Amino acid sequence: MANSILAMDGGDIDRVATSFFVGSKDRVRDLSGYVVLLLLSATIAAAGVMADSTATVIGAMIVAPLMRPILGIAVALVLVDRPMLTRSLLLVLGSAIAVVAIGFLMGALSTLPVVADSNAQVAGRVSPRLIDLVAALATGLVGAFAAVRSDVSDSLPGVAIAISLVPPLAVVGLTLESGETAQALGALLLFSTNVTAIVATGVLLFVLSGMRGAAEEAGWTIGALRGRTLGVVAAAVALVALPLASGSYRVVREQWVLNETRGVLDEWAATHEWTILDVSVQGQQLQVDALGQDLKPDIGGLRATLDEAGFADLELELDYALGVTLHSP
Repeated sequence: MANSILAMDGGDIDRVATSFFVGSKDRVRDLSGYVVLLLLSATIAAAGVMADSTATVIGAMIVAPLMRPILGIAVALVLVDRPMLTRSLLLVLGSAIAVVAIGFLMGALSTLPVVADSNAQVAGRVSPRLIDLVAALATGLVGAFAAVRSDVSDSLPGVAIAISLVPPLAVVGLTLESGETAQALGALLLFSTNVTAIVATGVLLFVLSGMRGAAEEAGWTIGALRGRTLGVVAAAVALVALPLASGSYRVVREQWVLNETRGVLDEWAATHEWTILDVSVQGQQLQVDALGQDLKPDIGGLRATLDEAGFADLELELDYALGVTLHSP
């Protein structure tokens, strides 16, 4: 028997199905409302990202209706409703393409590229890490719990804010238009992570809530739920976790390199009467901004110093004298 905290009855299943199976009742009215909200939320999200406005982006999250068909996928998986699963999957895919297209078109209106280097909204969505999956799973649980319990459904707007769906897709379009394919893929990974987390936690909570029994009680025809279905969902979570773990490792490594090389760079700068203005790490490249009196710094000496400190595998880029750059592989 399902836990009383989560238990659903025959009346709940109709409410949940109406909420998340878009177009299951009045198809024209429901779908038209969904499309209007999607297009408006995409426009608001793209504008908010372009303006680097957190408040505007949050507004887009609240308006966005994408949570409905995503949770619809979870419901269809639990009930083994193949027609509704297909419809929900196609709706999510079509919605994602539409939002990316709107982001791309709005990016074309900008005179400046909308990229991570100059925009905090973009920077926060193009380098997802493992902690983003943890947050998405927790947020997905809240969303699924609010779906099961009608008395806590008022928390769904907060869930929409906490789990970012439309803004990452807008970032995909904007960064694609700006020629930053790697950043676009990072934002797409964040969206995929959030979708996977919502579906996985939705399936888990809907099974625990006794949704299948409630559906049978309400006279629904449901298919046989096999372990293979649950295995595919678990595999999807593992699949997105791999690149996220890689991203987390990269961030930790870059921070370690930054901390370890800073002392070496400061010592070299003091010896040569230079000042280190800024140090950053991008993959295997150490980028150093420095200021000094010499017309040309001794990059060979700096290269040797870094090699002796154990950083021979890093490329060195030294920026000095108002943007003049020296490079050492």
